[in-house]
Amino acid sequence: MLWKARVRVTLKNGILDPQGKVLEGSLDRLGYKEVREVRVGKYMEIALEAEDAPGARARVEEMCRRLLANPVIENFAVDIEPCDAMAAMAGTPGTSGAPCATGVAR
Repeated sequence: MLWKARVRVTLKNGILDPQGKVLEGSLDRLGYKEVREVRVGKYMEIALEAEDAPGARARVEEMCRRLLANPVIENFAVDIEPCDAMAAMAGTPGTSGAPCATGVAR
């Protein structure tokens, strides 16, 4: 079955975020005085084949530990849901499951 994983990678608390600090200062200079902190992270969507949701989650978490996140300074969170490839190809809104890009040749 085809699954869609949504992965969020963020810096651990206490790790300096220079990119976030630059954005924080820029927002302040643009007049957004209410902003108190900006933290920058990464977001990824991965379409993968797996027998079931726990299997898909285990594989994506392994990918995160081995490549997608630096476990020394970053945390990650994974959400898994079934893909609705037919809806994605047809552009059908409101269908169950997440659309997955399936048109990429290997």
